[in-house]
Amino acid sequence: MSGESILKPSLKWNKGWKYGYKSGCSSRRSKPASGTTGAPQVAYRESIGAKADFNYTHKKQTGGSGQYGRVAGFMEPIDDKDYEFVDAIKGGAIPNEYIPSCDKGFQKAMKEGSLIGAPIVGVRITINDGQYHPVDSNDNAFQTAAIGAFREGYMKAKPAILEPIMKVQIAAPNEFQGNIFGLINQRRGVIGETTDENNQTVVNAEVPLSEMFGFSTILRSSTQGKGEFTMEFLKYGKVPNAVAEELIKKYQEARKAGNK
Repeated sequence: MSGESILKPSLKWNKGWKYGYKSGCSSRRSKPASGTTGAPQVAYRESIGAKADFNYTHKKQTGGSGQYGRVAGFMEPIDDKDYEFVDAIKGGAIPNEYIPSCDKGFQKAMKEGSLIGAPIVGVRITINDGQYHPVDSNDNAFQTAAIGAFREGYMKAKPAILEPIMKVQIAAPNEFQGNIFGLINQRRGVIGETTDENNQTVVNAEVPLSEMFGFSTILRSSTQGKGEFTMEFLKYGKVPNAVAEELIKKYQEARKAGNK
């Protein structure tokens, strides 16, 4: 999963500060953005943690020719791709011309997850059975059937929210090492390699992007203006349960208020 979109695209960030915060920090590799408006928003993702089956039938009759399509199979998590589609249909249960329709439907369903409306990644879809009608089946019917099949299986597949994790490096005089450790721990960070050289402490850590906004101001105040930091996208990681519950609650409240 790429880090190119870890901030929501509605924000205007310049290329020198893809993952940063408008703060005028002393980071050696980053520059503050110009023209940024509003509070930054993290581009979360959703994914699944378990295999789940689906078997969904889309049937609609409107007087004339209707719509019909049944799609069955399973979804499972994958680590190396955002999405993979596997056609395991045998015996013409779904005609070849409608296999791409199923693929399109699944990809449409993955654009917005059920937890917080975020794009879904890391899913392999395998279809292995289905059914069609010689008159009522068409491209739209099988796209709709695939969307329904995905939603049927998704909530059984242990869905989770993912957040961008940043590789952060902080440098400051040795006397502030304890302060740096404290700042990282307060931000759900994981401290990695730490080095001391020429009375300078350099701390490497992994920290969620959502915890890094405004960090430069806090670092300056905690190091008498002598601290510097850099950060770059590292990976997506599962958010803690408490954070997930809060994100889901906010998403549901926004939907109810019509501000989705």
